[in-house]
Amino acid sequence: MENLSQLKIGFIGAGNMAFAISQGILKSGDIPPSSVIVSAPSKNNFARFQAMGVAVTHSNEEVVDFSCLVFLAVKPHLLPTVINGISEHITPQHIIVSMAAGITLATLEELLPGGSRVMRLMPNLPCMLQEGALLLACGTGASQEVGALLKTLLCSCGLVEVGPETWIDAHTGLSGSGVAFVYVFAEALADGAVKMGMPNTLAQRIAAQTILGAGRLLRDGGKHPAQLRAEVCTPGGTTIHGLHALEKGGLRAATMGAVEAATLRASQLGRK
Repeated sequence: MENLSQLKIGFIGAGNMAFAISQGILKSGDIPPSSVIVSAPSKNNFARFQAMGVAVTHSNEEVVDFSCLVFLAVKPHLLPTVINGISEHITPQHIIVSMAAGITLATLEELLPGGSRVMRLMPNLPCMLQEGALLLACGTGASQEVGALLKTLLCSCGLVEVGPETWIDAHTGLSGSGVAFVYVFAEALADGAVKMGMPNTLAQRIAAQTILGAGRLLRDGGKHPAQLRAEVCTPGGTTIHGLHALEKGGLRAATMGAVEAATLRASQLGRK
């Protein structure tokens, strides 16, 4: 299997997820910028890749010819056209990783040349800070060795898990979309403090730090969220009064509903 330091990596698509993954990979120091190339039809997003020392091109075929590992970072409805344009350039040595929500491995394997090594990856935006949550699923042509290589490469982007494809849509709803849900909650936390007299800028900073600290404690502390919540709640104290207000507002049900809605939408995208 390919040595990480010698791996050539390409991204077809220059959007936020391609940028997040490429930045996370480069921050590890295992992959030099000269080993990465990005393509897109427009040059609008090229500057931030060029600032990292990454080559850019308008040619998807050039990306495939340069790379062994190719990330398909385009919107789901564009994927069939993109794959059709590069199929003749794909060899058995290539590893193709799709980041398109809703497009199944079966569909990808049907679109790609027979026997292609293909995987699905669902990352999220914090990959650019090496704090992402990523889920990988392997196609029939991708060996465990390929999965291990990808996990090693992507661990510089954050938490990487490998699982069955049936988990991908739920991961999209939980983590891909969940980032935005957390931002809404952070905004609401800050607005609550502003309502009670705190300056807006300060409230935003404290809300962000509160979520960061709580998240790290949850990730690294080894305790269930319910246990951590109970440890903050003293009888008759401020927190239990606040939690009662959240329960009356339906926060728990609304959050579960948001993950469900995003998951169902992810599964629909591949059927269009």
